[in-house]
Amino acid sequence: MKDLVIDEKKYHSRLIIGTGKYKDFQQTKDALIASGAEMITVAVRRVNLGQTKNEQNLLEFIDPKKYTILPNTAGCYTAKDAIRVCNIAAEILDGHKLVKLEVLGDEKTLYPNVVETIAAAEALVKDGFKVMVYTTDDPLVAKELEKIGCIAIMPLASPIGSGLGVQNRYNILSIVENAKAPIIVDAGVGTASDASIVMEMGCDGVLMNTAIACAKDPILMASAMRKAVESGHEAFKAGRIPKKKYATASSPIEGSFFDDK
Repeated sequence: MKDLVIDEKKYHSRLIIGTGKYKDFQQTKDALIASGAEMITVAVRRVNLGQTKNEQNLLEFIDPKKYTILPNTAGCYTAKDAIRVCNIAAEILDGHKLVKLEVLGDEKTLYPNVVETIAAAEALVKDGFKVMVYTTDDPLVAKELEKIGCIAIMPLASPIGSGLGVQNRYNILSIVENAKAPIIVDAGVGTASDASIVMEMGCDGVLMNTAIACAKDPILMASAMRKAVESGHEAFKAGRIPKKKYATASSPIEGSFFDDK
């Protein structure tokens, strides 16, 4: 099956997980292994990657040679702040410029501030960053971010941490159908069926954190999400049967010796 390609690197897994809300770095590592993910996103403002000396470092548990560390700008509310965090991340990670950009509008909804997101994306792309961008489920905004040069568009399924699943399938489908860049749904997944639905719609991948980290058994949920993403993608590639208003017999009798015609 065709791999997901981001920044010229192939990924067999189409699941990306976050690092927030786990009880410790060891549980983060265990969940990562169970999920099968090859990319893990890290909030630079909240998780130590070496910027805070004499404290436990995530990179002591997760090998950056084995996994892609995707720094993100979680907690930023202005383009200026997000750009600064991306530059700090590049310094910490030896000049690597693959980043996940998110610029939030307010603390209650955690919805993307589209104006600030676009401004930050333009500046970062111009500076050579490879930007995977968190955005609303607006197809026009998604297309604009792609035109700017973002290498992956990451529309929300529903608000961050809500677990509500996909709330506007039409918009997500519209984004998928009109995109050339990978579409990775980010935010709102609550359980394995949500992940399968996202993939069955033709999305290239899904990013999640709360659904795994806050489950009663995070490691088991990580394993469930792995299977859900894989099965959803396979179902999309296989092509589902069309929906019909009426029944169709699984074993029709036409042409059999029971057929009176």
